[in-house]
Amino acid sequence: MLDVRSIWNGAISFGLVSVPVKLVNATESHSISFRQIHTEDGGRIRYRKFCELEGREVSGAEIGKGYEDEDGAIIPITDEDLAHLPLPTAKTIEIVAFVPGERIDPLQMDAAYYLAASGAPAAKPYTLLREALKRSNKVAIAKFALRGRERLGMLRVVGDAIVMHGLLWPDEVRAPEGVAPETDVTVRDKELDLADTLMDTLGEVDLEDLHDEYREAVEEVIAAKAAGEAPPEAPEPAKGGKVIDLMAALESSVRAAKESRGEQPAEVRELPRRRTSRSAPKEPAGRKSTAKKPTARSTQTGKKTASTKSSAKSTTKKTAAKKTTSRKRSA
Repeated sequence: MLDVRSIWNGAISFGLVSVPVKLVNATESHSISFRQIHTEDGGRIRYRKFCELEGREVSGAEIGKGYEDEDGAIIPITDEDLAHLPLPTAKTIEIVAFVPGERIDPLQMDAAYYLAASGAPAAKPYTLLREALKRSNKVAIAKFALRGRERLGMLRVVGDAIVMHGLLWPDEVRAPEGVAPETDVTVRDKELDLADTLMDTLGEVDLEDLHDEYREAVEEVIAAKAAGEAPPEAPEPAKGGKVIDLMAALESSVRAAKESRGEQPAEVRELPRRRTSRSAPKEPAGRKSTAKKPTARSTQTGKKTASTKSSAKSTTKKTAAKKTTSRKRSA
């Protein structure tokens, strides 16, 4: 039995079977709470409760409940009035149906409570209901009254105990209208495949390994200030670049997830870049062109060679003309 105070005593109504139970909170908050103080001198800020008619501060024992009607009149309501409500669920968790657990929308889930058997006579019917829930693979839907209102609940088995989750009434859950993007978006199969790969790479986690890092950081700050030391500095947040290409972001995420698990980095193929101009692409660095460009020296040599050849031809023609003239004269 948990060493905590029960917040409700009653019985589970299971047809004609009645199971006396106590309602115990199944969860507890570990969040750090702060007090309001006067920043100039550190004095505590307190709220005092005053009676408007008498103009004086009143104690908690003098404070009761009241309902304000449309005219502003206050109608006193006592705890006895609420204890004698004409409802079968005032002191009874009335099971109304058994349904598959998948039928319950998690959005309806509220606070959780342990249902503890109240005394030895409750052991037998309590165990009977627990084993029936186990064998049916269903949950029980019940109605009960708590803190001045009737509520909806879901009973299921956790270990050897019966747990009741408070449920919101269906009309208390808002419809998700206007939440989803209204822009038409097309998701490609390759993007879905990469998303699946990322999900598989991240894998599962043991919830027992998760802890509240924010609370630990706040505790470090409190301890440092209590010791008169400077609080630890926050690490520089990682600078996230603007996501332009979804595929590239998914591939980078898969690679980072694998590297964090000590696996081989994923192969990330580079996407082709768009050309910003129509000019011819530049030769990559480190590669030499096969075409040889003529140098200034070779150009000058070529000109001299061509001039020499031209003058040689001219000399040959002149020599041949002289020989012809000499032959004619001798004849």
